[in-house]
Amino acid sequence: MKSICLYFQVHLPFRYRRYRFFDIGNDHYYYDDYSNETIIKKLAEKNYLPANELLLKLAHKLEGKFKVSFSITGLDLEQFELYSPEVIESFKKLSKTGCIEFLSGTYSNTLSSFKNPCIFEKQVKLHEERIFDLFGQKSRVFMNTEMIYSDEIGALVAKMGYKSVLTEGARHILGWKSPNFVYVNAINPKMKILMRNFKLSDDISSYFSDKSEFDYPLIAEKITGWLEKIDQKEEVINIFLNYELFGELQLGENCISDIWENFAMLIAKNPTMKFATPSEIIEELQPVSIVNVPNPISWANEERDLTLWLGNDMQKEACEKLYSLGERMEKCSNAELHKDWNYLQASDHFYYMSTKNYLHNNSKNLSNPFDTPYEAFINYMNILSDFKIRLNSFVTEHEI
Repeated sequence: MKSICLYFQVHLPFRYRRYRFFDIGNDHYYYDDYSNETIIKKLAEKNYLPANELLLKLAHKLEGKFKVSFSITGLDLEQFELYSPEVIESFKKLSKTGCIEFLSGTYSNTLSSFKNPCIFEKQVKLHEERIFDLFGQKSRVFMNTEMIYSDEIGALVAKMGYKSVLTEGARHILGWKSPNFVYVNAINPKMKILMRNFKLSDDISSYFSDKSEFDYPLIAEKITGWLEKIDQKEEVINIFLNYELFGELQLGENCISDIWENFAMLIAKNPTMKFATPSEIIEELQPVSIVNVPNPISWANEERDLTLWLGNDMQKEACEKLYSLGERMEKCSNAELHKDWNYLQASDHFYYMSTKNYLHNNSKNLSNPFDTPYEAFINYMNILSDFKIRLNSFVTEHEI
């Protein structure tokens, strides 16, 4: 029986206001509160609350046969608490059904896993504590920022006590192998690797929103048909999507919630398939082989690499200057600085600086508040300069 592992990502950073050069040293507040509140409330009303209501309905209706997992960052949880606390309550109701698994990750959706292991561990611990405090769950399954993974990152996560990592089933990594099996880390074979079926996941995403696609509109029977065509010997199909598919992307006259409800019903009745959480998968299935990932991969762009965040000199400079402050932050006890430090680490800020993304008119630019990568870079570096001045008043460079 094939296991269908369905994951959703929920993440938005705190957006920065236009922070000018003359603000440096004079104004220490960086955030666009109006945009942050407006965006979260809009998504809560049109997306998160109705989607969570649907999942709660399916959990009760299918009596444990429906399972889904979430990767929710700490930054989102903070914004929900500030602007739409009812979203937190709806996730708590879902958690109580026993049909939902909240995956572990980095609190701020950071790039720290390959920049600074100490900062990475603190980010993971902070996220782990937040999820447990709110939902009473402590998952042993980890999904890094943007599914970033390498052999070394997997081994590091294993040392932190996790049993499995989710990552992209990149074609250049798997070669002829299928992503629809459980694999193990090349350094620590005790660490199991679950790999996203990128073709199926991307097809579902595009068919929901792109009328030019051959099979548009997507309906539940089509998704189920795709799954049924997969070889019966293949054991697990990992489908990873942005949660906005439930409401932010609409199908005109076609109701997305109806499609997902029908899809869940079809899988629940199908004798050859079932829904499962990642924790259930790693307990039930044995790995088939090692997967070698010497260089970091992600689920982004055709190359499945890190170039959307570190592909140009602006991104690299901003990232290096940020993490160069890591040792000093270790010695700093100021709560406000640590809050801003967490927000500064969000990978989105580096994504906004991507010239690759800008030139190719990537659809994700819809979430980008800046007109050009250069504007994003200047704004971020101005904020970072002011942050460094504030940090100097607590811990100077000479104290390191």
